[in-house]
Amino acid sequence: MTLSESQVEEHAQVLSEKVFQIKTKWPQFELLLDDIRTISKNLKCGSNVIAMERTLLYGGNSLIAPFFSEHNFMSFDCSPSSADDRGAYNANMIEDARFIKIPYTKRVDFTLTGIASESLDLILIPNLIHHVKNQSALFEEVSRLLRIGGYVYIFEPLVRELHQIPDDYLRYTPFGLSEILKNFGFGEIKTSTTGGPFSVISYAWIQALEYFPEDLRVKMSEWFYSEEYDKLILFDNMYKQNLVRQHTSFPSAFSILAKRQ
Repeated sequence: MTLSESQVEEHAQVLSEKVFQIKTKWPQFELLLDDIRTISKNLKCGSNVIAMERTLLYGGNSLIAPFFSEHNFMSFDCSPSSADDRGAYNANMIEDARFIKIPYTKRVDFTLTGIASESLDLILIPNLIHHVKNQSALFEEVSRLLRIGGYVYIFEPLVRELHQIPDDYLRYTPFGLSEILKNFGFGEIKTSTTGGPFSVISYAWIQALEYFPEDLRVKMSEWFYSEEYDKLILFDNMYKQNLVRQHTSFPSAFSILAKRQ
């Protein structure tokens, strides 16, 4: 099913407004959404693409699939067994006529994908790696699946609360993940970061609101969003560089695009 540009853009708007909540909660996901748009538009038509996702959170629907309707795309649900108990608790986020419902292709252990070696042009791993216990096995499989000259795209948080406990294992930096990718045969590594100390403060406050009892939570949420949120986001856009410590930065998330050598 090939989708029109307008259909894909409307799908992206749902992701921005309801899933990623970029304007009100998680501005760092704008980097992911922009990257996915750019990669899909620049990819050669008919390429073999896999996204490793946690689609069960969204009723088994892929968030990424509509961007790659002109390609041979598969969505692998990599949810752990604990996801079955939690259920599709984010399904309400996609209850919108603009969201294009494309079910995941199959649920897999990422080390047992059943895909032939060197058969893929692109692997997308959006917001997932920190939930993977066996990191070496993941990178070995990604390296095996990609043809020489193929690409892996990764989006990861730098600042997150412990979530989906106990399936939350680590936080990489762009430098640490780049070194690991080099060890698994990747080069031409391009990294991007997003956010700054003020949006990190905002993120922490938004998480902290959930710790208040409900009546106080409502009051504190009204205060935060009316008095502080827009101010913090504005500061992030105005003050982008640490003026005291030269080799310091405070992004909230990053992405990597790396080429299989």
